[in-house]
Amino acid sequence: MASIAHVGYGYWGRNLARNFAELGALAAVVDFNPEAAAAAAEAHNVRAASFEEVLADPDIDGISIATPAEMHFAHACAALKAGKHVFVEKPLALDVAEAEQLCALAGQRGLRLMVGHLLQYHPIYVKLRELVRAGELGKLAYVYSNRLSLGKFRREENVLWSFAPHDISMVLGLFDAEPLHVSAQGNASFTPGVADMVTMQMHFPGGGSGHVLTSWMHPFKEQRLVVIGEKAMAVFEDSEPDWNAKLKIYRHAIDTSGPVPVPAKGEAEFVVVPRSEPLKAECSHFIEAIDTNNAPRTDGAEGLRVLRALDQAEKALAENLKLQDVRR
Repeated sequence: MASIAHVGYGYWGRNLARNFAELGALAAVVDFNPEAAAAAAEAHNVRAASFEEVLADPDIDGISIATPAEMHFAHACAALKAGKHVFVEKPLALDVAEAEQLCALAGQRGLRLMVGHLLQYHPIYVKLRELVRAGELGKLAYVYSNRLSLGKFRREENVLWSFAPHDISMVLGLFDAEPLHVSAQGNASFTPGVADMVTMQMHFPGGGSGHVLTSWMHPFKEQRLVVIGEKAMAVFEDSEPDWNAKLKIYRHAIDTSGPVPVPAKGEAEFVVVPRSEPLKAECSHFIEAIDTNNAPRTDGAEGLRVLRALDQAEKALAENLKLQDVRR
C-alpha cells in the first residue's frame, strides 16, 4: 500500500489525516505550527516532519495537501518535482495557468494528481451519475445545485470560491462535458467586493444547462442537486437526515399530443444506496490510484475543468458587481 504524508492539520486537514490513518497509509504529518504537528503525530501515532523532510523521504509515495488555497500551487508543485503523487484539496489552484502547469508537470513525471472534489465520491452522487449514464433519465435538459446556509462569512474569498467548486464538479460530471458559456451574478451585501450570494449559469453542447446557487446568507441549510431529464427527474438532497430518502426519482411524463403540454405526475421513488463515508472513499481512491497507476476520477484534468468554469464565473461576477456599484 502507498505511504502518504499529509500536509496541513487544520479544520479539514484533520479529517484527511484521520482517514489516511484509518486506512493504514499515513506515515507522517506536516503542519507549519509545531504544536499542531505534534498533536497530529500523537493522535495518529506517526511522526511529525517538515515539508522538506517528507519531500526528500524515498519511502513516502504520496503527499496529501490541505493548506490554505493560496498555497496549493506551491506545495503541489514542490511535491510533484520531488517525484511524489499528489492529492490536493479543492481548488487545485487559484489561477488557471498554474493549474495547467501542475497538470503538465504530473504528466511529464508520470505521477498521479488528484483534486479533493469530495461529492464525486459520495455514494448517492455515484449512483445518480450511474443512472444518468445508463440513460435512466434520458437526455439532460438542465441540472441545478443549491448550496446554501447562514454563515460562515469570509473576507478572504467569496461564496463562489468557497461553496461552488463541489457543485460545479458534480454538474460537469453529469453532463460529461465542459460548458460552452458561463455567466454569473451576485450580491456583496456585507463586505464590499466579497459576494455572499452568487448564481452561476453554464450552457453545454447539445442544449443542456446547469445552474448553481450559493449563499451564506440563507435562513437554513440546503444542499440539493436536481437533475431534469427527458424521461425522468432526480433529486439528491444531501441535507436530508434520512439516508434512505436522500435520492429520489420522479418519473413525471409530459403529454405533448395536444396544443399545450400537460404533465402527468409520478410518485417519488426512493433509491436506496449502501451507506459509506465519502471522505474515506476519496482517500482510498487516491491510494488505489497510486498502487494501480490509474488516473483518479477527479484527476488534474477534472480539477482544471472546474477551475476554468470558476474563472469564467468570477470574471462575469466581477462585472456584475461593478454594475451594482454604479447603480447605487
